Amino acid sequence: MEIMEHYYSDLRAQWPEKFVSLERAFSHIHAGDRIFIGTGCGEPQFLVQALADYVREHPKAFFDTEILHVWTLGAAPYTDIKFRENFRLNTFFIGRSTRDAVNKELADYTPIFFSAIPDLIYRGRIPIDVALIQTTPPDRHGYLNLGISVDIVKAAVEKASVVIAQINSNMPRVQGDGFIHMDDVSFVIPHDEPLLEYMESVPTELAQQIGRYVARIVEDGSTIEAGYGMIPNAVLANLKHKKHLGIHTSLLTDGFIELMKVGAVDNSMKSIDRYKTIASFCMGTRKTYEYIHDNPAIEFKTIDYTNNPLIIAKNRNMVSINSAMEVDLTGQATAESLGTFFHSGIGGQADFMRGAVLSPGGKAILALPSTAENGRISRIVPMLREGAGVTLTRGDLHYVVTEYGIAYLHGKNVRERAMDLIALAHPKFRPWLLEEAKRLSLIYADQEFVPGEKGEYPEHLETYRTTKTGINILLRPVKITDEPLLKDFFYSLSDETMYQRFASARKGMSHKQLQDFVVIDYTREMVILAVIEEDDKEEVIGLGQYSIAEGTHTAEVAIVVRDDYQRKGVGMEILSYLVYLARKQGLFYLNAEVLVENQAVLRMFERLNLRTERKLEEGVYSVKIYL
Repeated sequence: MEIMEHYYSDLRAQWPEKFVSLERAFSHIHAGDRIFIGTGCGEPQFLVQALADYVREHPKAFFDTEILHVWTLGAAPYTDIKFRENFRLNTFFIGRSTRDAVNKELADYTPIFFSAIPDLIYRGRIPIDVALIQTTPPDRHGYLNLGISVDIVKAAVEKASVVIAQINSNMPRVQGDGFIHMDDVSFVIPHDEPLLEYMESVPTELAQQIGRYVARIVEDGSTIEAGYGMIPNAVLANLKHKKHLGIHTSLLTDGFIELMKVGAVDNSMKSIDRYKTIASFCMGTRKTYEYIHDNPAIEFKTIDYTNNPLIIAKNRNMVSINSAMEVDLTGQATAESLGTFFHSGIGGQADFMRGAVLSPGGKAILALPSTAENGRISRIVPMLREGAGVTLTRGDLHYVVTEYGIAYLHGKNVRERAMDLIALAHPKFRPWLLEEAKRLSLIYADQEFVPGEKGEYPEHLETYRTTKTGINILLRPVKITDEPLLKDFFYSLSDETMYQRFASARKGMSHKQLQDFVVIDYTREMVILAVIEEDDKEEVIGLGQYSIAEGTHTAEVAIVVRDDYQRKGVGMEILSYLVYLARKQGLFYLNAEVLVENQAVLRMFERLNLRTERKLEEGVYSVKIYL
């Protein structure tokens, strides 16, 4: 304590005009002024509360001032109705403490991309008269540091007529753009207090499942950005096994720091700002603040740099991971309002999602639970509610992820998008969504669907295999959304292969016929696809199926492999897996009808090393395979 008092006495001697009482500092605020307050966990809590106390004691000191900030986690006394003659909040992002005020017409919300705010400040479109900020104590050269909140605070400091800085020795000193000089501030108020902390919710198992799905999409060497909340937190927790990740984000959270600590992030493969974690502000715990203090691997930049889509796109393999409140069946998403109820804001989500789309190899991922309000409502909806803000348009989304899987929407038509998103919804809402999609003419009017558990995709049956010729394939059950894939597969087959599979010269494969393959009761039949994956694209190279005969423990089995993959072991892998699944279901034997000239399939049956029976009749073998 004595050291700090001596330190501040030296500062007072060097800059006597800067050290004033709160009352004198606040006396420079005039009626109609625009007062900026520092962001998030960097908010100068003491100054904010002192300002409210000052107005309480001097109710006529000033009127009609406008409070401006990006986001507050602390108390917002200026929204209290008793101060309505003194303050009017105008926020660029709505938090829990300001949400009621905005929706009750006691405060204003300005929807804007975070990246655009500094330019509006510099051009005077958003004038700032007074800035209340929080900084580190000055160093021996007279430089203060904005610490965990650089974002738009730097622009506010440079344009405000009066800058009042709360000097807090608990503020970490962060490398980058956050340095300002004592000459840049009008007054300093030394006051130490704990910084606001943002405690991430412990991810539920549902959130962890979403995180595991997203982790499948994120490749080693990617540069990542993520928003705040339980879902992004769960995603980051599932990236700890990745290698050489980079960070370029607006918001730095505990989850990012954990990735740095375990070595998953080393920033070694970034295209710009190599070996540096780049962010604009931080919301975390004290341990995170201690970690970033004077850490040369971390730099905070102004938000017009971090959130500029053209800067973001310079990072190869940029991955943006964000969440939303609702996604409709056409691919529109809102992260800011539920109908006409304002909930949060545009923020940096659109900046990063669009920057990721422009990045070579980039990916834009929207991750969200399938339901809200303890499962009472679906987050996947036929259309966004009237009045909802469209944060992400139909052209912005690449991936949508829920606890039920992954949908890739980019380049798909509305019908395909609707089917993909229905498959990601909670099962109890899928019949409703299907009927609404039909009513809105988004999908086929005769689209079939198997409701309940019988129609739920059995993800646990997915498995990877390597054929005898070294081909890596994914064997997985068919999905209701696979109709376009199977259409391409069947039309890729030669006339001879089609004849051997269907025992007829089938030329077409209509929507109605394709539904027989993709809309199935998984408890009564199984369709297994052999898939090769490349550049986020799946290609079907083989198909096997069995269907259990009514009232028996036997099934009919059939296999077909694309011509260019025949005799390479693909068919054998499919057949072996079907046999395994049939045994798990307790089936006694499989029946197959095989044309006499289809010797390749007959040889596959022999290689199973199971007891078989053959019966030839009119050029067709009836084969029975005992399990």
